[in-house]
Amino acid sequence: MQHPTPFTGTPGKVIALHLNYPSRIAQRGRTPEQPSYFLKPGTSVSASGTPIERPAGTELLAFEGEIALIIGRSIRRVTPEDAWAAVSGVTAANDFGVYDLRYADKGSNLKSKGGDGFTPLGPAVINAADIQADALRVRTWVNGELVQEDTTADLAFPFGRLVADLSQLMTLEPGDVILTGTPAGSSVVQPGDVVEVEVDAPTAPGAPSTGRLVTPVVAGTVAMAGYGAAPRIDDLQRAEAWGSAEAAGLPGSTGILTDELKAKINSVGTATLSSQLRKRGLNNVSIDGLRSTRPGMRMVGLARTLRFIPNREDLFISHGGGYNAQKRAFDSLRPDDVLVIEARGETGTGTVGDILALRAQVNGAAGLVTDGGVRDVAAVTALAMPTYFANAHPAVLGRKHVPWDTDLTIACGGAAVQPGDVIVGDADGVLVIPPGLIEEVVAEAIEQEHEETFIAEMVAAGEGVDGLYPMNASWKERYREWLK
Repeated sequence: MQHPTPFTGTPGKVIALHLNYPSRIAQRGRTPEQPSYFLKPGTSVSASGTPIERPAGTELLAFEGEIALIIGRSIRRVTPEDAWAAVSGVTAANDFGVYDLRYADKGSNLKSKGGDGFTPLGPAVINAADIQADALRVRTWVNGELVQEDTTADLAFPFGRLVADLSQLMTLEPGDVILTGTPAGSSVVQPGDVVEVEVDAPTAPGAPSTGRLVTPVVAGTVAMAGYGAAPRIDDLQRAEAWGSAEAAGLPGSTGILTDELKAKINSVGTATLSSQLRKRGLNNVSIDGLRSTRPGMRMVGLARTLRFIPNREDLFISHGGGYNAQKRAFDSLRPDDVLVIEARGETGTGTVGDILALRAQVNGAAGLVTDGGVRDVAAVTALAMPTYFANAHPAVLGRKHVPWDTDLTIACGGAAVQPGDVIVGDADGVLVIPPGLIEEVVAEAIEQEHEETFIAEMVAAGEGVDGLYPMNASWKERYREWLK
C-alpha cells in the first residue's frame, strides 16, 4: 500500500455532480433519473489552509464536503466496469457556493460556484488502487463540530458510472477532477468560521486518510460592480443554502404545523376561519371556482407552488420535456405540503394526472390545488388525498401550458399564494392563511364556534335572533354562564 501523497497541480477540468447521496436527495426532495453535472474553473481550486472570501454584499456562502476523483490517464468511452482503473486517487474537496448569485447562473453555477478559492482540494491524495470505491467516508466539521458524515456504500451513481458517463462525450485527461456530490448537512458559514473536510477509507489496510482540508472563511471588502448580476436572495434560496426552511429560521417553515395546531385547525370550519380573516382586513384569501375530489375530507398543509405559463411552442420544447418544473415540484413534495398550481384559470387542458397525483400521495402531501383541469379524474378521485380543481379535461400540458417555475408567489383562483402559506380546504372551499396569523386566527375561530354553538342552542329553544346574533351584553353574560 502506498501512503497518501500531497495534492498538487491545477486540474484542466473540474467537473461537479449535482446530487448523489441518498441523504442529500431526501433533503432536497428531488430524485435525479440520471447524473447531472456542471463545470468549475481551474482557478477556483485552492490548497488546504487558504482562506475563502465571502463576496462583499452576499449572505449565503454554503459549504459542501465531497470526495474528489483524480483521473490518472487519458480515457474516452470507458465502461463503468473499467472506469475505476482510470482513477489514480481520491482527495477531499469542498464545493463552496454563494446562493446570492444562483439566480444569475440559469443552472450553470458559474458565478455562484466558480469564484477564486471556491474549490479547495487536498491536503493528501489516497491511492485509488489501495481502496474500494464503495468503502469511502467523507466528513465535514465547522468550527470543530461534525456536521456531515456519510459513506459511498449506497450512492445513487457509483464512481465508475460517473467516470464512464462523462467519458462518453469528452476525453478525461490526467489531473482532471470529478466532484462526486455532497451528503446532507451542507449549510451556511460566516466570516470567522473554519470548515474542514476529510476523506478516508476506514476499512482498508492502514485506514488511509486525506487528512483534514482546512478552509477559513473571511469577509470580502470589495463591492461587486454594477455591470454584472448583483447579489439577490429570496426565502427559497435561504432554505436551500441552510439546508431547510426551518434551519434558515423562515416564517411558515417546516415545524409550524404541529399535531396540536392541525387538530385545532381541523376543529373549525373554513367559513369561521374566513370570517376571522375578514376581521383582520383579509378579504382576498379564498381560492375560488374549484371543486374537490374528496369534499368530505379536510385538507390542511403548507403551500408549495408551481406556475404554468401560456403555451408557446419553442418554450415548450425547451421547458416542457424531461425533468421539468412540474415533475420536480411533485417529486419534492413532503408531508404537510399542499401543491398549489397557477394555471391562469385555463380549463382547456389538464394540469395534473393520475401518476403525478399518486406521486404526491406517496410522498405524504396533504393535497393538490389547481385552478385548471385534471386528467384521469376518476383515478385521481380514487386517491385518499384531496385534489381541488376547476374541471376534468383529457388534454396534456402542451395544448395550453408550459411548466415554468416552482416555489415562488403565484395566483390561483383569484388569490395570491406564497410558499409557506397555510392552506385549509373543506366542502366550503380553500383558504390561504398567512403563517404569521394562523395561531391567533385559529384561537379566535374556536371561540367564535363556541359562541355560535350557544346561539344555535338558544335559537333551537325558541329565542329570537335580535340581540342574540350577534350577542348583546345580556346574552354575553348568559354565554359566560353557559361556558361554565
